[in-house]
Amino acid sequence: MFDALADLIVYQWLGLAADSHAGAALHFFVMDTAKIFVMLVFIIYVMGLLRALLSPEKVRDYVRGKPRWLARSSAVTLGAVTPFCSCSSVPLFIGFVEAGIPLGVTFSFLIASPMINEVAVVILLGILGWELTLMYVAAGLTVAYVGGAIMERFRPERWVAEYVWKIQMGQMAQAEPDTSLAGRHRYAWGEVREIVGRLWKWVVAGIAVGALFHGYVPEGWVTEHLGGRDNWLAVPGAVLLGIPLYSNATGVIPVAEAMLGKGVAIGTTLAFMMSIAALSLPEMIILRKVIKWPALALYAGVLAIAFMLVGWGFNLFG
Repeated sequence: MFDALADLIVYQWLGLAADSHAGAALHFFVMDTAKIFVMLVFIIYVMGLLRALLSPEKVRDYVRGKPRWLARSSAVTLGAVTPFCSCSSVPLFIGFVEAGIPLGVTFSFLIASPMINEVAVVILLGILGWELTLMYVAAGLTVAYVGGAIMERFRPERWVAEYVWKIQMGQMAQAEPDTSLAGRHRYAWGEVREIVGRLWKWVVAGIAVGALFHGYVPEGWVTEHLGGRDNWLAVPGAVLLGIPLYSNATGVIPVAEAMLGKGVAIGTTLAFMMSIAALSLPEMIILRKVIKWPALALYAGVLAIAFMLVGWGFNLFG
């Protein structure tokens, strides 16, 4: 359906040739824009109906008081099914610290939350197939769990900003949510407006970058510099390339689609996706508000190494 829509607009109405750079790029842009936004609205609405009772406070309370391994597993799982992005890092971090949750568990949540969410998973499934989706999710969950455990061994509590320890958020009384079908519909539609309103710029930017890559970057250049599994430098290069960019797991999917279509290795593509979602410069700037430079450098270093290992591993065995 979306391919037919793109054919109609690009090739029939606009009269562009299918084998031209502009035609290929614009066809990619129209098809992915229609497909991703339809899927975004549908999935966010459905998940909103199911998640009407979930909030950052309830996530925090659910994790608190559990054994360390179970708390970390719960934090990673909840991070993967909640829509909190890097802009939520500071209040979530403060809330977790105030609740007495170990910082290693908190870091596991902060790694998983921007990198994996149900919206990105469904769009990945619809665009790139179940195999790559499973690879991405499994690698992301592993990085979040192990990364938080490694951070914990360095006693990061000494590197938390002093003001964070002084904040007492308390247990504020929360209004009872409206659990009726109408109430859940209002909540779900509000989620659609809020999340799509927050994401649309990055999704369109990601589709535009993917379209330019798909239409104008020669396959020979991609194969020479990024395509081969034996090109070990391509993976750290992809991780470094993702750091100055800012997007989310949803916005980077069209870029990954274009990269794979040009022959970029799976591991290199996964490392690039993870770097943009969890290691971008804006993410680091936000986290610097609550942790000191040593913790920030450790956090970035652990993730960068983990993403490179993921990329090399999938290129070697994928």
